[in-house]
Amino acid sequence: MSSSSIRVRELRTGDRARWDALWAGYLAFYEEPLPPQVTEFLWKRLIDPSAQPYGLVALDGEQVIGIVHYHFHLSTWSVAGNCYLEDLFVDRAVRGKGAGRALIEAVYRAAEERGVSRVYWHTQEFNTPARMLYDRVATLTPFVQYRRPG
Repeated sequence: MSSSSIRVRELRTGDRARWDALWAGYLAFYEEPLPPQVTEFLWKRLIDPSAQPYGLVALDGEQVIGIVHYHFHLSTWSVAGNCYLEDLFVDRAVRGKGAGRALIEAVYRAAEERGVSRVYWHTQEFNTPARMLYDRVATLTPFVQYRRPG
Protein backbone atom coordinates (compact mmCIF):
# COMPACT_ATOMS: atom_id res chain seq x y z
CA MET A 1 0.00 0.00 0.00
CA SER A 2 1.23 3.47 -0.82
CA SER A 3 -0.26 6.80 0.22
CA SER A 4 -1.36 7.28 -3.39
CA SER A 5 -3.55 4.17 -3.17
CA ILE A 6 -5.50 5.53 -0.19
CA ARG A 7 -8.82 7.21 -0.81
CA VAL A 8 -11.43 8.62 1.55
CA ARG A 9 -15.19 8.46 1.27
CA GLU A 10 -18.27 8.81 3.42
CA LEU A 11 -19.15 5.97 5.75
CA ARG A 12 -21.77 3.60 4.28
CA THR A 13 -24.17 1.09 5.78
CA GLY A 14 -22.16 -1.77 4.25
CA ASP A 15 -19.09 -0.68 6.24
CA ARG A 16 -20.66 -1.75 9.53
CA ALA A 17 -18.58 -4.87 10.25
CA ARG A 18 -15.27 -3.18 9.51
CA TRP A 19 -16.32 0.00 11.33
CA ASP A 20 -17.22 -2.13 14.38
CA ALA A 21 -13.72 -3.66 14.38
CA LEU A 22 -11.97 -0.30 14.03
CA TRP A 23 -14.23 1.35 16.61
CA ALA A 24 -13.50 -1.48 19.06
CA GLY A 25 -9.77 -1.00 18.43
CA TYR A 26 -10.08 2.73 19.06
CA LEU A 27 -11.95 2.21 22.33
CA ALA A 28 -9.45 -0.45 23.44
CA PHE A 29 -6.51 1.86 22.70
CA TYR A 30 -7.99 4.56 24.92
CA GLU A 31 -9.19 2.00 27.47
CA GLU A 32 -12.74 3.37 27.26
CA PRO A 33 -15.33 0.60 27.23
CA LEU A 34 -18.74 1.81 26.12
CA PRO A 35 -22.12 0.15 26.57
CA PRO A 36 -23.33 -1.46 23.32
CA GLN A 37 -26.28 0.92 23.16
CA VAL A 38 -23.89 3.90 22.89
CA THR A 39 -22.10 2.29 19.95
CA GLU A 40 -25.43 1.46 18.30
CA PHE A 41 -26.69 5.03 18.82
CA LEU A 42 -23.45 6.42 17.34
CA TRP A 43 -23.67 4.12 14.31
CA LYS A 44 -27.24 5.21 13.57
CA ARG A 45 -26.23 8.87 13.74
CA LEU A 46 -23.18 8.31 11.53
CA ILE A 47 -25.20 6.78 8.69
CA ASP A 48 -28.05 9.32 8.94
CA PRO A 49 -27.15 12.09 6.46
CA SER A 50 -29.26 14.60 8.42
CA ALA A 51 -27.44 13.95 11.73
CA GLN A 52 -24.03 14.58 13.22
CA PRO A 53 -21.38 13.41 13.76
CA TYR A 54 -20.25 12.67 10.23
CA GLY A 55 -18.18 9.61 9.42
CA LEU A 56 -15.53 9.02 6.81
CA VAL A 57 -13.45 5.95 6.02
CA ALA A 58 -10.01 5.54 4.50
CA LEU A 59 -9.71 2.74 1.99
CA ASP A 60 -6.86 0.84 0.44
CA GLY A 61 -8.51 -0.67 -2.61
CA GLU A 62 -11.89 -1.72 -1.23
CA GLN A 63 -10.60 -2.47 2.29
CA VAL A 64 -11.63 0.00 5.01
CA ILE A 65 -8.44 0.70 6.95
CA GLY A 66 -9.35 3.79 8.99
CA ILE A 67 -12.22 5.86 10.34
CA VAL A 68 -12.79 9.44 11.40
CA HIS A 69 -15.79 11.09 13.05
CA TYR A 70 -16.28 14.85 13.18
CA HIS A 71 -18.96 17.42 13.83
CA PHE A 72 -19.58 21.13 13.59
CA HIS A 73 -20.63 23.34 16.46
CA LEU A 74 -21.35 26.94 17.24
CA SER A 75 -18.64 29.19 18.61
CA THR A 76 -18.68 32.47 20.48
CA TRP A 77 -15.50 33.40 18.59
CA SER A 78 -16.61 32.66 15.03
CA VAL A 79 -19.68 33.26 12.89
CA ALA A 80 -19.09 30.02 10.96
CA GLY A 81 -18.48 27.89 14.07
CA ASN A 82 -15.82 25.22 14.58
CA CYS A 83 -15.21 21.64 13.53
CA TYR A 84 -14.29 19.06 16.15
CA LEU A 85 -12.50 15.95 14.90
CA GLU A 86 -13.62 13.60 17.64
CA ASP A 87 -12.38 10.13 16.71
CA LEU A 88 -9.60 9.01 14.39
CA PHE A 89 -8.31 5.45 14.13
CA VAL A 90 -6.27 3.56 11.58
CA ASP A 91 -5.72 -0.19 11.56
CA ARG A 92 -2.41 -0.96 13.31
CA ALA A 93 -1.22 -3.08 10.40
CA VAL A 94 -1.19 -0.11 8.00
CA ARG A 95 -0.21 2.84 10.17
CA GLY A 96 2.36 5.24 8.82
CA LYS A 97 1.21 4.78 5.22
CA GLY A 98 -0.86 7.98 4.91
CA ALA A 99 -4.38 6.93 5.94
CA GLY A 100 -4.43 9.14 9.05
CA ARG A 101 -3.24 12.16 7.10
CA ALA A 102 -5.80 11.47 4.34
CA LEU A 103 -8.62 11.34 6.90
CA ILE A 104 -7.51 14.57 8.60
CA GLU A 105 -7.20 16.34 5.25
CA ALA A 106 -10.69 15.13 4.29
CA VAL A 107 -12.06 16.70 7.48
CA TYR A 108 -10.17 19.90 6.64
CA ARG A 109 -11.88 19.93 3.22
CA ALA A 110 -15.32 19.34 4.79
CA ALA A 111 -14.71 22.28 7.12
CA GLU A 112 -13.58 24.50 4.24
CA GLU A 113 -16.74 23.61 2.30
CA ARG A 114 -18.77 24.91 5.24
CA GLY A 115 -16.64 28.02 5.62
CA VAL A 116 -15.21 26.83 8.94
CA SER A 117 -11.56 27.66 9.54
CA ARG A 118 -10.95 26.02 12.93
CA VAL A 119 -10.63 22.25 13.03
CA TYR A 120 -9.37 20.87 16.32
CA TRP A 121 -9.02 17.62 18.24
CA HIS A 122 -7.56 16.10 21.38
CA THR A 123 -5.30 13.16 21.99
CA GLN A 124 -3.58 11.75 25.01
CA GLU A 125 -0.02 12.78 25.77
CA PHE A 126 1.25 9.21 25.44
CA ASN A 127 -0.09 8.82 21.89
CA THR A 128 3.36 9.50 20.45
CA PRO A 129 3.00 7.90 16.99
CA ALA A 130 -0.20 9.83 16.26
CA ARG A 131 1.27 13.02 17.66
CA MET A 132 4.15 12.76 15.19
CA LEU A 133 1.56 13.03 12.40
CA TYR A 134 -0.45 15.71 14.18
CA ASP A 135 2.66 17.86 14.59
CA ARG A 136 3.03 17.81 10.79
CA VAL A 137 -0.59 18.67 9.91
CA ALA A 138 -1.66 20.93 12.78
CA THR A 139 -0.43 23.28 15.50
CA LEU A 140 -0.21 22.15 19.11
CA THR A 141 -2.00 24.59 21.40
CA PRO A 142 -1.28 25.31 25.06
CA PHE A 143 -4.83 24.56 26.19
CA VAL A 144 -5.48 22.08 28.98
CA GLN A 145 -8.75 20.18 29.21
CA TYR A 146 -10.79 19.96 32.41
CA ARG A 147 -13.79 17.71 33.03
CA ARG A 148 -16.55 17.57 35.55
CA PRO A 149 -15.76 14.82 38.07
CA GLY A 150 -17.82 11.67 38.08
